[in-house]
Amino acid sequence: MRFIHTSDWQLGKPFGRAPEEARSALQDARLDVIDTLAKAAQSNDAKVVLVAGDVFDSPEPGDRVYRQALTRMKAAERVKWVLLPGNHDPARSDGLWSRLKNDAPENLLTALEPTPFEVLDGLWVLPAPLLYKRTIDDPTTWFDSGETPERAFRIGLAHGPVVEFSSTQTANNLIAVDRAKTAKLSYLALGDWHGRRQIDAYTHYCGTPEPDDFGREVTGMALLVDVSQKEAPDVVEIPTGRYFWRSETWDLRSGADLLRELNGFAPEVDRRNLVARLKLSGLVSLSDRAEVRNVLENEFAHEIRWLDLQAGDLFVRPTDDDMADIDLNGVLREVAERLSSMAAADGMVGRRAASALERLYIEQQKLQRRGVSE
Repeated sequence: MRFIHTSDWQLGKPFGRAPEEARSALQDARLDVIDTLAKAAQSNDAKVVLVAGDVFDSPEPGDRVYRQALTRMKAAERVKWVLLPGNHDPARSDGLWSRLKNDAPENLLTALEPTPFEVLDGLWVLPAPLLYKRTIDDPTTWFDSGETPERAFRIGLAHGPVVEFSSTQTANNLIAVDRAKTAKLSYLALGDWHGRRQIDAYTHYCGTPEPDDFGREVTGMALLVDVSQKEAPDVVEIPTGRYFWRSETWDLRSGADLLRELNGFAPEVDRRNLVARLKLSGLVSLSDRAEVRNVLENEFAHEIRWLDLQAGDLFVRPTDDDMADIDLNGVLREVAERLSSMAAADGMVGRRAASALERLYIEQQKLQRRGVSE
């Protein structure tokens, strides 16, 4: 018996830090992954797609996101979708899930009750829908006593951690790590953790099908699962993601350092599908810092989907040539020297002075180039 396990679509995720154009592209990619999953199911003869929670990013995803999701799932007529409420979109009364249940096409099932149900002949799902964002109870406890026909494939569908992955938060919706064993499950499909993680042969997190942040473990996939009565399930990873999120911290001493780092940065990724966070540190000349910003902001940022540039720790030490380039003898030289002195100070004053000095240098270079061209 074969099916696809996916989770954490979080449709409607706002991506608030991204600029508008990138934000729109990232949001559309999350909707497009529904089509990707449908094609993967059809090409691998998997008639069911199980979504282990957080279908939407919030209980109020907006009409466009809601309708797009329904339309795309309905279009995959040969695929049956099983959707579970998660902590981002819990099944509150008279809310999103009531509407979804009423509007659902024939090939879409909402798992809103903690009771077993048959999806295909012999394939039974034991769902653990979340009614609240946080609960201290294990939502899968009832799996142990959930009755299904003899020799049925028992598939647990749940959303929550089996261990507390964060050291700074109290565990919520914590699931027993041995639930697959105690409930005699053929497979336990879990959501909540956005990276791919195998707990044991029968218990898996698939991760989010479209990457959504920096610092994640392996993500951008779904799992193709074959269950058997005699042995552990066969689980195969299926790539589904469009965008690749990469983060680097570079300590620079010159503009040449930046060019060297960029040349070796994510060579396996089409830059059109790259989302990058670059954290820059170091001490460079004014001319080198201007070159760094020019290359990153006016070239690299336009080649990729989105650049999150953090250059606050890249400090400037003006050289004599830098100061001469601003103004050899005039009033601008005096201003530049004053800013250079202030930039050596710690804190906000120093950062603002360094920023002003850099801007003065860049504007003066623009004027000089304009004068040469004229």
